Amino acid sequence: MTQGPHISGPALQALAAGAVRSTFLPPVADPAERPRDRIWELADNLHCSIVGTCLTNAEARSILAKLGRVDARTMTEHRLHGEIVQMAGRRDGGAKLLQKTLDRRHEREIKRFTEARTAAEVRTLWREYLERGEIPGAYWAAITHPATDWPLVQDVFGEVHMLSHLVGQSNRADIRRLRQLEADLAAQEAEALRQERRILELMEQRDALSSQARAADTDRPAPLPRPSDDPEASLKAAMKTLEGRLAREQAHAEALEEKVAILMQASHRLSQDLEAEGGRCRALAAEVAALEAVIETTSVSADTSAIDPACLQGRTFLYVGGRPRLVANLRRFTSERGGRLLSHDGGIEESLSLLPGLVGQSDLVLFPVECVSHEATAWVKRSCGDGAKPFHPLRSASLASYVHAVLPGSNQARSDAHA
Repeated sequence: MTQGPHISGPALQALAAGAVRSTFLPPVADPAERPRDRIWELADNLHCSIVGTCLTNAEARSILAKLGRVDARTMTEHRLHGEIVQMAGRRDGGAKLLQKTLDRRHEREIKRFTEARTAAEVRTLWREYLERGEIPGAYWAAITHPATDWPLVQDVFGEVHMLSHLVGQSNRADIRRLRQLEADLAAQEAEALRQERRILELMEQRDALSSQARAADTDRPAPLPRPSDDPEASLKAAMKTLEGRLAREQAHAEALEEKVAILMQASHRLSQDLEAEGGRCRALAAEVAALEAVIETTSVSADTSAIDPACLQGRTFLYVGGRPRLVANLRRFTSERGGRLLSHDGGIEESLSLLPGLVGQSDLVLFPVECVSHEATAWVKRSCGDGAKPFHPLRSASLASYVHAVLPGSNQARSDAHA
């Protein structure tokens, strides 16, 4: 529930099919006279994008705490997001509190959007906020506005969806800039050191001139001074010049120190992003290695094969969600190695009530986090907890992620989670 928008692929497909609002009010002469839509009246497919875009983590944890959840302050952000999304569709299950929180947070934008009387006027206001980058409040006000029609919902939802891709691209660009920032930081530190040395030299020159002036006053007889060759006046003028240069150098040094501090903060932030990206790269490398090991079994003899052809003998897996065509390939891969793969589409056509029975038949339950609904994920975790069955969330709905998770000796297979 960061402020960056995130919309899953299945949600976008459902919207494209026309699932905009779960209930419709009777038509009136002026649509803008209707009350604003409440979140439980919207289609379930909109809840994920609304919660992810318009609500902060702190507000979400506060909502769960008010509802008596003892783990509201400790649960992970992914689980927190899922809990709030499920709550959004239940009027008596916390959705009213969620509605009040969103209305209070985005009260200014809601008041501004009440000036719009037609869908065209709502669209104009949305475009103004979008161009200024003020997305969360405008998204909530536009989606729940009584004059908003299906074409407008489709456009607003699509623009927020595309922003999630732009956020990912921006993160990758920041990582590429990290190296340049580090080089700039080193150059700034060298420049700051040079300035410090220059300041010390100027201070030494000033002290030397002061000593010379005092020695001249002591040893030299006092001639009749002339304004044109008064050494004291010349010395004062030289000292004034040096003091001015020193003040300028000190101000420049302070500015450089401030800039170095800013660059250090940016470098730390980008280093964290780079570390996270490195973790994802290592996961991808492990999946590729698993696939390469599988491919090798088709080109080497049985006595030199890297993977036992019966390495999955007697094991039963349950795969929830994913893509139907890929599930068939996963089932064939498992069967060829002596295992058995059960599958469930995650509630698209099959009932979620079937999951407990399938979990009971399985040794390990897997689901791709990018291609399964929040509700199905909650069913899996609850069923695995009741039956003491291990489950493992896959990074993606791909053969590589599945192979890396089920093959014996895999790091992921040894770290299967329990509900």
